[in-house]
Amino acid sequence: MSRICTLLAVLLLAAAAPGWAQQAEPPSAGAPPAAVPWESIPAPQQQLLGHFQGEWGSLSPQRQQALTRGASRWLSMTPEQRSDARERFQTWQRLPPEQRALIRQRWQRFQSLPPEQQRAVRQNFRYFSHLPPQQRAQLRERWVHATPQQRQQMLQRQRERRQQHSR
Repeated sequence: MSRICTLLAVLLLAAAAPGWAQQAEPPSAGAPPAAVPWESIPAPQQQLLGHFQGEWGSLSPQRQQALTRGASRWLSMTPEQRSDARERFQTWQRLPPEQRALIRQRWQRFQSLPPEQQRAVRQNFRYFSHLPPQQRAQLRERWVHATPQQRQQMLQRQRERRQQHSR
């Protein structure tokens, strides 16, 4: 899979995956994350997370928090959003472990970008995904066969176009 396709897959997963693709938020000001007592979880979330009840106390506080955030997010989704998320998760599960590891690395790299660069990546993704399939294929082909210098020039031209449109 080309780099662009992989980046697109990461962005799609990140945009809609409930809790399973989301990493725990870092603790604030060095304080360790607090454990989430099972009894404090609202009943609808407990029902969704029921298969974790027996092991809940042995899960790390980060994992507990990620699961409760994911359950909350899942419960706030429409049936269509849930269906889409299920499909993406099934697609994720079918990927070979090496490809999942690569996608995780790229997601972590994306997460480490400053917010303005993350916005630019998201904006480029939206732009790319709205192009006709033939034009997307042509752009992928150009990218794959471009030298690193040509890729930098392509990126620079895109930045300049984006700046012109925002004026």
